[in-house]
Parts: sequence; C-alpha cells; structure tokens
Amino acid sequence: MELSGLLRALRLEGPRDGAQPPPAVPPAEQVLLQIGLLCSEGPGGAHRASVVRDLGALVEAADCQWLLAGVSPATLGELVAALSGYAAPPKQEQEAADLPSKDSAYTAAAERAADVGAVFVHLLVKLEAAKTQEALGVPTVGPILRRVVGPIYIFAATHVVERPWTNVRSRSAAQKLLVLLVQATGCESVAEFLRGKNEDEEGRFAAVMGLLKQELTKDTWKCNPATKFVFSWTLPHVTRPWLSRYLECVLPPSLLISDDYREENKILGVRCLHHIILNVPGADLCQFNRAQVVYHALYNHLYSREAPLIQAVLLCLLDLLPILERAQRQQKQARPTALYDEVLQLVLTHMEAEHRLALRRVYARALPAFVRRLGILIARHLKRLERVILGYLEVCDGPEEEARLGILETLQCTIEHAWPRMPCRLPVLLKALLKMIWDVHTDQSSTPEPVKAALLQGATECLILLDRCSEGQVKVLLAGVYSSCEENRVRECIRKVQENT
Repeated sequence: MELSGLLRALRLEGPRDGAQPPPAVPPAEQVLLQIGLLCSEGPGGAHRASVVRDLGALVEAADCQWLLAGVSPATLGELVAALSGYAAPPKQEQEAADLPSKDSAYTAAAERAADVGAVFVHLLVKLEAAKTQEALGVPTVGPILRRVVGPIYIFAATHVVERPWTNVRSRSAAQKLLVLLVQATGCESVAEFLRGKNEDEEGRFAAVMGLLKQELTKDTWKCNPATKFVFSWTLPHVTRPWLSRYLECVLPPSLLISDDYREENKILGVRCLHHIILNVPGADLCQFNRAQVVYHALYNHLYSREAPLIQAVLLCLLDLLPILERAQRQQKQARPTALYDEVLQLVLTHMEAEHRLALRRVYARALPAFVRRLGILIARHLKRLERVILGYLEVCDGPEEEARLGILETLQCTIEHAWPRMPCRLPVLLKALLKMIWDVHTDQSSTPEPVKAALLQGATECLILLDRCSEGQVKVLLAGVYSSCEENRVRECIRKVQENT
C-alpha cells in the first residue's frame, strides 16, 4: 500500500539527511485529527484528493483495533463532517453564476464525492466487522455510529440520484452507503432507518433534520444547492404516524421553499407540503392555524401561469380543503364550504380566459374533483361553469384530448349533482354535445381511435343523463336528428340515447 502522499501531507516523515531518526507513526486519533483538519481547509487540488484516496486505502487496510479502539467518537464525527464538507457541491452565492464555470465546479465536486464516498464505505464496513470482535463490540461501535450516521446519510442523500454535482462513481458510492447504513443500524429500509421500527421508537430523522436545520433558513437554504433536494428526498420516507412529531421542523422549510420565485422550487415546496398534508393528522395541521397558513400559500400560487405548478397546487388543495372544512364544521361556522367556493371561483375565472393548452388540460383534469366535493352546492357556480364547459367542448386539444375528456367528466358530475337545474340549460348543452360529436366524427387529425371512442362515449353518457333529468326531452329532440343523419357513427351515439331507459 502506497501512503507516501498521506504521510507527507501529515508531515509524519522525518528529515532525510540522517541527522535524526524518523519519528514513530502517531496513533489513529492523531492521524485522523490531522486529516480532518487538512480536509476542512477547503476542496483543495490534486494533492488533497490524493490524501483522501490514501485515507481510503488506510481505512480499508487498517486493523479494527488500531482504527477504532483508540479513537473517540467525537474525532470520527469531526473527520466525517470535514470529509462531507470537502465533498460538498460548490456554494451558490449568486444563482446567476456563469454556466461553464459552474459545470466544471460540479464535475470536480462529483470526483471529490466519489473519493469521500469510498472512505465512508470502508469505515462502515470496519464498524460492522468490529461489532463481532470481543475487544470492541457494540459498546465501542454504538457511540461511533450515533456520531457518524447523520452526516454520512446526508452525504449519501446528496449524491444518490442524478444531479449536476454527481457522476456514476459518486452515485454508486452513495447507494452502497445507504445499504450499509441500513444494515449497520439493524433496519430493513431507508424509511425504517429514518423513522424507527415502530411508532414508539425514534429513528434518525430528528438527527438528520438537526444537521439540515442550519442550512434550511431563509438566508442559507440557497447557498448549498443540494440542501433542498436532500430535504425533499428524505421527507417522503417519513410517513404517518411518525411525521406528526416532526411537524414543527418540516413545515417551515417546506413553506420557505414553496415561496421562492423560481418555479422548480415552488413545485418542490408544494410537493413537500402535499406529503405533510397526507401524513399528518388534520387536528395537528389545524392547530395554531397551520392549515390556514398552508392554504393561503397554495392559494397565491393559483395565479401562476405555469402548468406543472398549477397541477401540483390543485392536487394539494384537494387534500387540504377537506381538513379545513371539517375544522370549520367543528367550529360551527355557517358556510364550511366557503374555501371550496373561493378556489373554484378563481379556477373557473382562469379557465374561462385560458388559451394555453397545457393549462387547459391541468384545469380540466382537476375540475371533476371539485364538482364532486361540492355536490349540490355546485349550483352556486353553474353560470360560469356552463360557459367553461361550452368553451372547452369546442376546442380540440391534441392527440390525447385530455381537456375535452376532463370537461365531459365534469359535465357528467354536474348533471348528477345539480340535475334540477339542468332542464333549463338543455338547448345549449345539447347543441354543444352534438357539435362535439360531429367534430370528433369528422376529425382527420392524428387523434387515435381509442381517444375518439372515449370522447363519443363521454358525450353519449352526458346526453343520457340530460335525458333522464329532463324526463325524456332529449329523446324527443334527437328523433329528427336520427332520421336525417346518414353518418353511422353519429347515429350510433343517438341510438344509444334513444334506447336507454
């Protein structure tokens, strides 16, 4: 094993003139302290990278007794922290840094992370082997593990998925580290490692968040580009019922990230909020008006013009509004559905004037859920909803026809829940549905046949529902159309309506 670079870096070699004999090799404690000090000075260059690689060889070849018995857990913890800092992605003081220099810095960070990851892998292997040695065992290994698992987990989460600051080697090392961490702590999965084996046991999530907390403040969360991804990758592993005990430490950073001006950060934060809503009891969310704070943060995003963000926000709101509605009902408020009305009114206002197909699809997919949640109370919005339905039925939105299929489902739900209000709207809706059936039949674009069949089926079901709530008026009005129409596909739709009882 060639360790001359490491020895020179630690200044352990004596003079070469023979005047004095070389000093004895210092104990592991002194070696590791000096290496940690060396790495904490910054990323460095090829010299420091060589030292880290030599350190990996040293840890791999060292005897467990020499490496662990004479070293305090604090020393190993400081070494792991120093190596993690050495391998961290470059700080982002300004987001508008020029891309070529940023790319080269990320490439160098990935190489450093691959070397550090190898050191951590060797260290965890040694710790696992030391558990079975009589002279060491769990009493020695346990305190060391408690010191190092948090920083090593954050390092692994930083590099486990493809990011600008990772490469194949660093991702491979991170995946091995996660496997070894789970094994070393006697768990079966990363989720169990973080949350504990049962509800009464506390996992390592609190320790991880304790380390992340200082980087998840308003002034610091953008400095390290990996911090938000480590948080958002870790959070989904902690589910109900464990997450409620950590609500105070996960809700503020989620709101902070979602409040950013960049769309990708907004979406990331909204997804974190959605996970919290799904995995924390409603009573805990409503305490101290937390749910109201989240609602207002999400509601403000509805003014965005970006389809991915609107989709994430609408899905989140659909799970948050029932919690707020139950809280309002318990407080005996007069109109517990007022928030549904508020959201739907804004959504319909945007839908009516929207011309971008991506946004029209997002709105149309979410609309049926709002109609179902409001039930008969959708009658409050029928005038504007009718205009939206008529406008969306007219416009083809591409091969998959997601917007028109969503609007047809919305119309079905509306007829089912507000059927007493439908007969007066029958002439307008019947005309729009027949026009859409004809447009689909004569469509010569690339729309697949299954999509056309789904559109025709949806329109037919709407006609059947309209006929039922109008006591057979649709059959009477369609009789003349059926006798004069020569197109088999259109006649088939009308026949289904006429034969339905």
